[in-house]
Amino acid sequence: MSAEARPRLAIFKLASCDGCQLQLLNLEDELLDIAGKVEICYFPEATSQMMDGPYDIGLVEGSVTTEHDLQRVREIRRSSQFLITLGACANAGGIQALRNMADIDEYARAVYANPAYIHTLARSTPVAAHVTVDFAVNGCPISGQQLVEVLTALLIGRPPELARYSVCVECKRKGTVCVLVSGGLACLGPVTQAGCGALCPSFRRGCFGCYGPMEAANSDSLCQNLMTRGISKGETLRLLNGIAGWSEEFRSAVEKLEKASV
Repeated sequence: MSAEARPRLAIFKLASCDGCQLQLLNLEDELLDIAGKVEICYFPEATSQMMDGPYDIGLVEGSVTTEHDLQRVREIRRSSQFLITLGACANAGGIQALRNMADIDEYARAVYANPAYIHTLARSTPVAAHVTVDFAVNGCPISGQQLVEVLTALLIGRPPELARYSVCVECKRKGTVCVLVSGGLACLGPVTQAGCGALCPSFRRGCFGCYGPMEAANSDSLCQNLMTRGISKGETLRLLNGIAGWSEEFRSAVEKLEKASV
C-alpha cells in the first residue's frame, strides 16, 4: 500500500443480512478513526459515493449463491490488493447453506409462485471456494473490535492478534458456569472459535457455533460427548448444520454422525 496516500478501502455485500457491515457502522468513535486512516471508496451501506478500483483493501460480506455473485467476487478479487472476508456467510456459506443439503429446485417450487424467475446456484458457498482470501474475520455477526484489530494490523504492517482458542476459554474467564456440564444443554463451545465473548452461554444457552470451528477442533469427540449426555443425534446434527455448518470441520463431523448407528 502506498505510503504517500491513504489506502483505498471498499466494502462489498454478496448474499447476507448486512449484519457484519452494521458492526462496522456501530463502531461509532472507532469508525471515525478508521475513516481518517483510509479512503472509503465503496460502501453502499453507508454512502452513495462510489469510486472504481483498484482498491488496497477489499472487505466482503456474504456467500456466493448466484452466478452474478460468482462473477462479482472474482472481479472484487482482481481489484483488491488485500481481500478480507467478514462473517459466517463469507467464510462458511452462512445459514443459507442449509439449502446445500436439499434439492434447490424443489425448494424453489415450494416457495415461489414462479420458480422459473429464480436464478441461483445449487449451493451457497464461502468466498474462499472461488478466490484466494488473505484473511478471514469470523462471526455471525463479526466482532467490530476484531475488525478494528485486523484493519489496524494491516495498516501498520503487523500480523493481526485474534483469539485462537475456543468459546470455553471465554466462559471460564467470565466465570460462566458450563451449560453443557451443569445444565445438560447441547453446546458447540468446545469446538467453536472464540470472539463473541461467550454471549449465548452467558444467558444459559448453548453455543451455536457462529464463529465457526476453532483451529484443531475435535468435533467428532464432541458429538460422542453430547450423545453420552443424552442429547439426541438429531439435536447434535441440527447444531452442526447451523450457522457455520458448511465449514469443512463441521461438515465432516455431520457426515460421520449421519453414517453412525446411534
